[in-house]
Amino acid sequence: MPQIDVNGIQLEYEVSGDPAAPPVLLIMGLGAQLTRWPEPFHRGLSDAGFRVIRYDNRDVGRSTRLTQLGVPSLPAAALRAGLGLPVRAPYDLGALTADAVGLLDALGIRSAHVVGASMGGMIAQMLAANHAGRVRALVSIMSSSGHRGLPQPSLGLRLALIRRPGPRASRAEVIDATAARLTRLAGRGYPPDPQLLREQIAADFDRGYYPAGVGRQLLAILASGSRAPILGRIAAPTLIQHGADDPLIPVAAAHDLHRRIRGSRLELFPGMGHDLPRALVPALTGQIIEHVRRADAATPAGQVGGSAVS
Repeated sequence: MPQIDVNGIQLEYEVSGDPAAPPVLLIMGLGAQLTRWPEPFHRGLSDAGFRVIRYDNRDVGRSTRLTQLGVPSLPAAALRAGLGLPVRAPYDLGALTADAVGLLDALGIRSAHVVGASMGGMIAQMLAANHAGRVRALVSIMSSSGHRGLPQPSLGLRLALIRRPGPRASRAEVIDATAARLTRLAGRGYPPDPQLLREQIAADFDRGYYPAGVGRQLLAILASGSRAPILGRIAAPTLIQHGADDPLIPVAAAHDLHRRIRGSRLELFPGMGHDLPRALVPALTGQIIEHVRRADAATPAGQVGGSAVS
């Protein structure tokens, strides 16, 4: 896969579909590589006539690893965030949003449909709020405004996110621990296939396992606080997709986003947790395709986001 220079770092990315088709930018979540988008998901979008761009966020996968920034103390940061105190971080979600804008610039894309999952949804929200001309349609999947009044995951689940295998853990230990954690995140209606899950985790481990980057990304989320004050700026047509049984970002977050983003459409999936179950991919992508096509149809001729204008 190619890399491209963005904001002084290298982002690993992949593009599929017709180069002249309307672009769709996919932004993955915390510690997740671009490979975490199920193949039927991104292939479904490209087969429907879109140019699909996936990439590794900074500090994950094959994009630049910011080792010089050190390993954060996550328990202390989580405590400060829980008390409403400021959290210091080497970078925040604003930097990750700037990376997404920089990638579009580097690829010569003036505007795109933007689809973000979990932390990627947070980045997508900031992109739509702060760079309105770059987002033709927004899709926020299993994400949140970050408002402090929203229900939170259980303490046990929060600790599971923070307590990960140590730097000396073996490949097998990492696969076991990751499989256990991701199984906890799945909804009861769509439990993951254990063999397929372990195969995906093993492939991601071999491609670009980098736990220190996950810690810095989590710190970025904690340091960024609530996006509630800026969500009213979003003018792009917005689709919110969320699992009704999400244990990590409870479904109340989806209703909160729906209230805060004017004209948004909310779609809930019973039995879905904090993942993208393959059984639901046709329904998820079907809604997304309908949503972005409707946005394109509503845009005056000549304003469809293709090449950048100098």
